[in-house]
This record gives sequence, structure tokens and C-alpha cells, in this order.
Amino acid sequence: MMTNEQANELFREYRKTGDIKLRNKLVENYMYIAEILAKKFAGRGVEYDDLLQVASEALILGVEKFDPELGNQFTTYVTPTITGMIKNYFRDYSRSVRLPRRIYSLGAKIKSGTNDYYKEHGVKPTVKQLAEKLGESEEAVMEAMESRHPLSLDGTVQNEDGDGLLYDVIPDPDDSFEKFDDAQSLQDEIKKLSPTEQKVVSLRFIHGKSQAEVGKILGVSQMFVSRAERKIVDKLKEALSQ
Repeated sequence: MMTNEQANELFREYRKTGDIKLRNKLVENYMYIAEILAKKFAGRGVEYDDLLQVASEALILGVEKFDPELGNQFTTYVTPTITGMIKNYFRDYSRSVRLPRRIYSLGAKIKSGTNDYYKEHGVKPTVKQLAEKLGESEEAVMEAMESRHPLSLDGTVQNEDGDGLLYDVIPDPDDSFEKFDDAQSLQDEIKKLSPTEQKVVSLRFIHGKSQAEVGKILGVSQMFVSRAERKIVDKLKEALSQ
């Protein structure tokens, strides 16, 4: 565990360089906060692993934005950030529309089929393999997974790029920079993004890397890259609409 002084020195260096290794050291040092807060909200209808994923993403964002020169301690700064994101997750989760019985039933089959496949082969099945195993179309399987019902996994599945969520299987048609008309304004706003967000934009939309490839390069999960894309586009839309 680092002292506050040691951590602040790393924060200063990270803000200068954007070095992912430094960020990861800071995330590892403060991961206990994400774990504590995830446990605090566990047992309320959402699995601990899902809450820890949300808390970890919030921690990463907190590390990226924290400025030690403002005089705050990081623990004081990041705790409400993580708590807020977890509460938002519960809010979105509770607003989920009740599923049709067909989707609910298929979601249960997907979970069971995934577990059976993993026990037999040691890896999680792709969407195509699940569809073949269950005698369903790939579209039906993806629809059930997209529903985000507890049985349909906010967990991981395997696609051609490796482990990921439905976000990584079905691209969001709204997550496109082609809809921005003012290229110069767009470039100016991209420069205001955090170092990691700028790298996501560059790797995904300029170099054409897959989400899995970007995740490996940045040292984050494929789900983090997928959600980061959506947040980046939303942020840019809001900035350019003003």
C-alpha cells in the first residue's frame, strides 16, 4: 500500500505522461475501495461480481481524472464517484422492462448451456456455438443476452475476439463519429478528453482495432472499452450540441 505522498507523486507523473502502467499501479493500490463499496451494495438483487465490475470502472475513471494539486485525498475524491456509479447501475437495472416469457426462458437456457459447455470444453461458447447447442438462431440468443435479465448474464461470453459482453457482439449504431458534421470542432473536443479516452478514439476509429485489441493494448477489459466508447460519444454529442 502506497502512502498518500507516494500515490500523489504517481498521479502527477500519470497526468504528465498518460502512462497506462502508472495508472494500473494506482488502480491496483486503491482497488480495495472498489471491493469494499461493491460488498456494501451486494445482496440486493445484483451479484457481487457485477457490482465489482462497475466499481472498478468507476475507480479507473477516478484515477484518470484525479488532480492531486487540488488538495483532496484520492480516497475522499473517488468514494462518492464509485458510490454514484453503483447507484446508477441499480437505477438502470430496476428500470428494466419485464421480459416476455420466451426471452426469460431462453435466458435460463443460455446460462445453463454456457455452464455445460464450459464444463465440457474448458472455455465459454461463442454466440454461434450457443445457438447451435440450443437449437436457436443467433439473433434470438443475442436478443436474450441483450435483455440484461439476471439470467441472461451481465457476465461474459466469448466472441471471435475473446471474452466480452453483448456490447462487444452487437455494435451500437449510434456509436459512430460519422454523424458529427463539424470535423474541426470534433477534433477540438477530442483533445479535451482524458489520455485514455483519446487512445480509445485513436485505436478504435482511426486505426480500426477491435475492442478486444484495444483492451489488450490499454490493459483494460473489453467491456470497459465498449462502455468507454458510448460515454465518449455521449460526451462529444453533449459538447457539440451547445
